Amino acid sequence: MTETAAPQRAKASFDARALIVSREAALKRFELGDRAFHTLTKSSAIAVLVLLGGVIISLIHGSAPALREFGFGFLTSQSWNPVTEKFGAGPAIYGTLLTSFIALLIAAPVGFGIAVFLTEICPFQLRRPIGVAVELLAGIPSIIYGIWGMFILAPVLQATLQPWLIAGFADVPLLNDLFAGPPYGIGIFTASIILAIMILPLIASISRDVFATVPTVLKEAAFGVGCTRWEVVRRIVMPYTGAGLIGGVMLALGRALGETMAVTFVIGNAHKIHPSILGPGTTISATIANEFTEADGVLYTSSLIALGLVLFIITFVVLAASRLMLARIKRQEGR
Repeated sequence: MTETAAPQRAKASFDARALIVSREAALKRFELGDRAFHTLTKSSAIAVLVLLGGVIISLIHGSAPALREFGFGFLTSQSWNPVTEKFGAGPAIYGTLLTSFIALLIAAPVGFGIAVFLTEICPFQLRRPIGVAVELLAGIPSIIYGIWGMFILAPVLQATLQPWLIAGFADVPLLNDLFAGPPYGIGIFTASIILAIMILPLIASISRDVFATVPTVLKEAAFGVGCTRWEVVRRIVMPYTGAGLIGGVMLALGRALGETMAVTFVIGNAHKIHPSILGPGTTISATIANEFTEADGVLYTSSLIALGLVLFIITFVVLAASRLMLARIKRQEGR
């Protein structure tokens, strides 16, 4: 009995030591894998910051000659003359902000309406086909929008809507300057419509997704106390998804601010601030796309790079403002 027990105890002790060794090896492998994963993710985050810093430094370095030459007057000057090397970003900044603002005024209500229809009203069988059709608009290349806007939309607006706006607001103070003629067809208003069509799928898709997150029990409770569908949307769905809606609008605004090719086709590319939105204008991205390949001389090239720096700052300010708005909304929801 004793002779057989000793080998069994030795075997059990050996198995225990082997188990401990295998566990230690497995833990070491897990630890190495965790360290490698941590290093990889940290390196990726640092690489993004380094890349962003490199872009900022290159923009500042490239725009330094123009900023030294023109100072802060570069931001307000309407002069853009490559022959005399007098450059100003005023018309480009004005066109960028105005076209994006008008595009949001058009696209945001329509996008919210599409999202409400798809989530609250549309029959279940049609939700997917209509949703896919809306999302397909986002897949169309911007140059296609530009060609369509130049050869189809602009002539239609020149013959129909623009003359009607000019005649309809001719006797209205302030608005008669805003909608002054002649009807060019192309211009800031046409570019804004193209931008609105381009950012519409983004607003509609994000709004639809955030509307779908509203708990069904909240809407059923509202219907149970006698609320109409409009009251449910206005008092339940909209407040519950406010942060998501603002986030979608800000993403669309970022897309509109940086759009290039579609705007270049239809805005008219005129370096002048017109009081009328029907007149031609330009944007920062359109100016860079049109003239960068033709830029001759340090000051000309530096002025275009300075325009890129201004666009970068505008985008950064817009994103920072959106983050602050979202943080404030979340704090109010918490209270």
